[in-house]
Amino acid sequence: MKPGKQILSIVLVVAVFAAFNFGMYQLLTRRLSNNFSGATKAQMIDVKSYLPHEEGSDLPELESTLKLTDNLPILDGAAALVPVYAAVIHNVYPEGCVTYQGGTFSDDNFYGENFAEDSAMQYKNTVRGYQAIVDGTTDILFCAGPSEEQKQYAEEQGVELVYVPIGLEGFVFFVNENNPVDNLTAEQIRKIYAAEYTNWAEVGGVNRIINPVTRLKGSGSQTAFEAFMGETEIGHKSPLAVLGASIGFSFRYYMDGIVENEAVKMLSLNSVYPSAENIQNGSYPIVAQFYAIYRADNENENIPVLIDWLLSEEGQTLIEKTGYVRLQQK
Repeated sequence: MKPGKQILSIVLVVAVFAAFNFGMYQLLTRRLSNNFSGATKAQMIDVKSYLPHEEGSDLPELESTLKLTDNLPILDGAAALVPVYAAVIHNVYPEGCVTYQGGTFSDDNFYGENFAEDSAMQYKNTVRGYQAIVDGTTDILFCAGPSEEQKQYAEEQGVELVYVPIGLEGFVFFVNENNPVDNLTAEQIRKIYAAEYTNWAEVGGVNRIINPVTRLKGSGSQTAFEAFMGETEIGHKSPLAVLGASIGFSFRYYMDGIVENEAVKMLSLNSVYPSAENIQNGSYPIVAQFYAIYRADNENENIPVLIDWLLSEEGQTLIEKTGYVRLQQK
């Protein structure tokens, strides 16, 4: 091949690669560089920060008049409520009641795998936690309300569960901090998840595809979301939604107090921000109760004692100290 043709061939190859790279940049890289989707990446709770009777724990201190020493109810619950029931153990239960397989806490104990069978504290999260309370391996479960499937499982096993509201929490929607949208109406959010709105420009944002993110079926937040949607069916989002900007949901304190991700922001709903004050006074539109749940046939005499204490001024103060919202005003 003559030198001139060789040079021309090289130039053409370089041009093709340059055109390809430019196209990929326009299609993916440029869009993803301003992609707000990182806001909704799942984050696990750092269980190690909420271990009872451990030095450096983030659990609050309370001069509790209730001190249990034996027949300790085994406590379990959702990720969002680990600080609540761990704080109960920390302030009411004796030292040494939280035990671990192998004798020590493991840094890989993300889902409670390292808690020993005889430990007063367990962590199975919502889905496994509801099964554990029905099966009788947990005495009190701290969770949001059950899904229909979880209610059905209890019925199929012939188990009656008692649900005692012990605190309030706001159900919130959140986006990346760079998303210019700060407020949505409940109807707008329903239309986003119904795939009626597919671009942020339709709700006052920038020209980006909306990526509505959901959670694991049976989790507390997914159950609360399905209740929020009501009869509105969840639509099928575009396969290109991953290139857009996400919206997700959770409970207020899980986002604001546990995850504490500065890259995300909670949205005002119907122009009301989900602050603790707005949750307690009822101005925030989606307020959920969370529960202490136990089997009606559980004969541990300390279960009603502990439940009554949780509803007392001391118990409600502890719930407030953990960052959640008490049932009643002071």
